[in-house]
Amino acid sequence: MPGRPLGSSPPSGPEAALAALAPRLPSPLTEVADERFARRGVRLLLKRDDLIHPDLVGNKWRKLVPNLRAALRDGRDTLLTFGGAYSNHLRATAAAGRLLGLSTIGVVRGEELADRPLNDSLSRCVADGMRLHFVARAEYRRRNDPAWVDRLHDLFGPFLLVPEGGSNAAAVRGAAELGRELRGAADVAAVACGTGGTLAGLAAGLAEGQYAVGFSVLRGGFLTGEVERLQHDAFGRRRGSWTVEDRFHCGGFARTTPDLEAFARDFADRHGLPELDRTYVAKALYGLTTLVGEGAFPPGTTVAAVVTG
Repeated sequence: MPGRPLGSSPPSGPEAALAALAPRLPSPLTEVADERFARRGVRLLLKRDDLIHPDLVGNKWRKLVPNLRAALRDGRDTLLTFGGAYSNHLRATAAAGRLLGLSTIGVVRGEELADRPLNDSLSRCVADGMRLHFVARAEYRRRNDPAWVDRLHDLFGPFLLVPEGGSNAAAVRGAAELGRELRGAADVAAVACGTGGTLAGLAAGLAEGQYAVGFSVLRGGFLTGEVERLQHDAFGRRRGSWTVEDRFHCGGFARTTPDLEAFARDFADRHGLPELDRTYVAKALYGLTTLVGEGAFPPGTTVAAVVTG
């Protein structure tokens, strides 16, 4: 096994702690044969970000690590963040806390859930040491209100706040590495979008001539504005070439349809993949396959679809 270069020092402080998480980077990029793409002259690559880390998969790793680095650098021992009952972000934050020895608090949308048995996702958060705080939906909408966050500080003491979905300027800069890993490999990069942070970083990291397509998993058509805001926060301006597709949310967050269910099962079977996450990944692949069938990409295009986990 090769050692460190002569004269180099081992990582210390936050970088040593983060290195101990042992991510698999860059994530694998594999070509798959799919006749729906081939008949249109389009190559399909899968960017397997779901294989980066068993607990902090895909975009969660890329967006959380900059925030974890800040917490460790500043000597913070507690993270507080937000999410719904099935939030992958809450699960990833809880796992990161367990692995790094940090306390975690999850503010969960829906106070009525406090009196119900925990679902598998929230049970996993608790098993990883996360303290859950259930709030009414009206209160949850105030998560970006400084006065309301001050009340959370009164309740829980000092913490580093990580926004919903982990999407802030630091996270966007972290997600830009995903784009850099795809430079020279594809003409188009496709990814599912919840809060917009991954698309904002992905597009910024791509090379000139490449562009990114984000598939919104939410209704409302507001994500374009969110991605622009995040890019301005991270880089001071809009970066890269990108667009948001709003047609493939299948009814809204965590909603599904018979067509999506059939597509997800078929796609996983065709390509030997584990079961596709219906909230994010299946919707992005469904939307991408539909666009290819509509002739959205000229023959000779190579598309890389990000499997976020």
